[in-house]
Amino acid sequence: MTATARPSAVGVPAYSQVLLREPGAAAHARRMVRTVLATWHLPHLADEAVQVTSELVTNVVDHARGGSMRLSLTRVSEYRVRLAVTDKSRNEPVRKTPSPGEERGRGLAVVDAYSAAWGVDLLPWGKRVWCELEAGAGEDQR
Repeated sequence: MTATARPSAVGVPAYSQVLLREPGAAAHARRMVRTVLATWHLPHLADEAVQVTSELVTNVVDHARGGSMRLSLTRVSEYRVRLAVTDKSRNEPVRKTPSPGEERGRGLAVVDAYSAAWGVDLLPWGKRVWCELEAGAGEDQR
């Protein structure tokens, strides 16, 4: 899997990759996120970004329709990164509160816990679930 650089409409660095909607997609997505954050000298965001990416991609694999999804990373400012997963389902994700014994259902709670902001953009043919991660000033020098 190779991350594909593409110009962004707002003139900021961005990477995107189409992933097949299959169980192995989360592993591909995690590798892409780590590579992009290392390229941007933001490796300290990697653990949180990988966790959030896994949740978003797994939600698409489990609940969306269509054979593929798009993962995008955009550096919206020096210390802020936006992760987005776009799929062909217009069903909005629902944040659940699972009981302590349940193994599933924590995806959006994890996204909320690690993100500075997150949301859902409905599209004519699907949706984009996004979140933004932010590092403190100077942290990218570690």
